[in-house]
Amino acid sequence: MASYYVQNFGCRATQADGAAIERQFEERGLERASALDQAEVVVLNTCTVTASADQDARAAIRRVHRENPQARIVVTGCYAQRSPEELAALPGVTQVIGNSHKHQLAELVGMFSPTTTQPTTSGGFIPLSEFISTGDLSRQPNTEDPRPVLHQRPTSEDRRPPFRQPRTENRELRTGVDVFVSDIFAHTDFLAAPVFDAANERTRPNLKVQDGCDNRCSFCVIPYVRGQSRSMHIEQILEEVNRLVFAGYRELVISGINLGRWGRDLEAGVGSQLAGLSFGAVSQRPTTNDQRPISWQPGTDDWRLPFLIRTILDTTSLEKLRISSVEPMDWTDELIAFVASSPRIAKHAHVPMQSGSDAVLRRMHRKYRPWHYREKIEKIRAAMPNAAIGADVMVGFPGETDAEFEETRRMIEDLPFTYLHVFTYSPRPGTPAALMPSQVPVRLARERNRILRDLATEKKHAFMQSFVGKTVEAITLARGANERSGAFENRGTGVSPVDLGGDAQFSKEKDESSDARQPRHANFLAREPRQYTEALTDNYLPLLVRGRHDPNLWRHVRVEALVDGKLIGA
Repeated sequence: MASYYVQNFGCRATQADGAAIERQFEERGLERASALDQAEVVVLNTCTVTASADQDARAAIRRVHRENPQARIVVTGCYAQRSPEELAALPGVTQVIGNSHKHQLAELVGMFSPTTTQPTTSGGFIPLSEFISTGDLSRQPNTEDPRPVLHQRPTSEDRRPPFRQPRTENRELRTGVDVFVSDIFAHTDFLAAPVFDAANERTRPNLKVQDGCDNRCSFCVIPYVRGQSRSMHIEQILEEVNRLVFAGYRELVISGINLGRWGRDLEAGVGSQLAGLSFGAVSQRPTTNDQRPISWQPGTDDWRLPFLIRTILDTTSLEKLRISSVEPMDWTDELIAFVASSPRIAKHAHVPMQSGSDAVLRRMHRKYRPWHYREKIEKIRAAMPNAAIGADVMVGFPGETDAEFEETRRMIEDLPFTYLHVFTYSPRPGTPAALMPSQVPVRLARERNRILRDLATEKKHAFMQSFVGKTVEAITLARGANERSGAFENRGTGVSPVDLGGDAQFSKEKDESSDARQPRHANFLAREPRQYTEALTDNYLPLLVRGRHDPNLWRHVRVEALVDGKLIGA
């Protein structure tokens, strides 16, 4: 039986795509290898949100080729969509499959034998040169011909238009590499499957319910590699949620590239989706005053994230729902009130900020002003006094002056954040920001990054300290018992809110999250390895519970101390 291995880079949306690719392979009878050096087909599912993400992907390709030279290396994901010829030029790469064809990946991999690049099915093929042009990402969607296009390296006998060998970094595109990329804006396919934390896969699945983005932030390449905003249909969401509930999962995270836009593309047809659902197959919960019955037929403006959340809670027995990153202007009063009032929704709000300077936000083409953002955060805190509130912040954006950075620092200091993800601006080819004047020197940007991370560390510590002496609700995670000693095995379990994923404009770069500076609990575990079980509070704080407990259980725990960045309780 052929074997495969999928390695994912970047955000939770990419990981959800990777899970769907694995499902494709399994449906075709392939077996998952335990390691990439043992696989016959290695799929690298890439990210391109920063230059370092590109670098990581290239390094991984070289490593796979070195450690497993006989493997067929298939590169897919956002980097593959943005710059396929660059990846095709790397030694060892067999196929490059962009996001436009990711939903067909297993099929495309199976169309080729290891000894030929000729497809086993016929069709109309268009040379890559007819699609790759100047790399200008400002192009508009091609709405005249939405059909998928399969790009293949033509043979010498090909009668189609002449093929231009693209060059990148002064290297010609290697022969024998097949590239499948087409206009991402012409595609409406939705690819996703539940994602599980590597260390906590028995407890906390993550389900991507939205993909793509219709915003055009000047620094962001994501819309051009993931396409227009599109939503998972509600019946598919309920099917996935119920499958997870029936499998014993008590908590679920829903995420997306721009989660707050869920349903906008479904407005014309969601009513018919609900009308066709058979709710006898799901575990229904009685409705309450704050939950509309499933027979409720909303108007056009009601197909929004709050409706999705209500439907999940109304029609499944899921115990706890977590919401990943949601843009500021999508935190409506209705959403805030609903999250605050429902005991089945985790008290956590991740609200991308990017900058506290009005001038910088305008250059970024963000759709809100600092006073809008401040108002949203203050409303969330007023409604949920104990909620974790986090933000993405970018430093070093082109033209950012000392005064503009100070506006951001002061705003962060004033607002009740409990954690931050701080990122240094990374120019992306083809984006408007990459061509802006007054690029901030890297040294200065890194210093600003350090200042905000230090501030975030202080705010997070104060927030966690405020729970000492209080009782919190928490779910136990995988125990990680060591078979030889029974000791707690520390598998990178310094849980950070970034693991919620969702705001796919960024990936977590090394040492660029405030959590990278948090003291880990490894020293504490080393001192008392047998006495604690890892858990996560309702508001997403890492917790060690005295004693050994089974995973996937909700507990009320009285917090006794804060040690090495972890709450300790019993």
